[in-house]
Amino acid sequence: MANYKPDLSCQNKFIPINFAEQILPGTFEYALCYIVENKLDLTGFDAWYNNDKTGAAAYSPSVMLKIILLGYAHGLISSRRMKTIFCS
Repeated sequence: MANYKPDLSCQNKFIPINFAEQILPGTFEYALCYIVENKLDLTGFDAWYNNDKTGAAAYSPSVMLKIILLGYAHGLISSRRMKTIFCS
């Protein structure tokens, strides 16, 4: 069983912005989130993570896939560049 970090994109306790309300229907970002969350079967990634008893929690494959696909859509192919753009 895989142990993933919780997806806190819908939380509004520490950040005054609820990201789920910021993504507008009809935009590419909304479509990307909808497809990754509802249409893709990401259970194949669970076999790679054997950290349920030991080890740190990993980021959810759906969150990572959204970041990578959004970066590619904006022309970013370097993970270091994605980090500087999306995590600043």
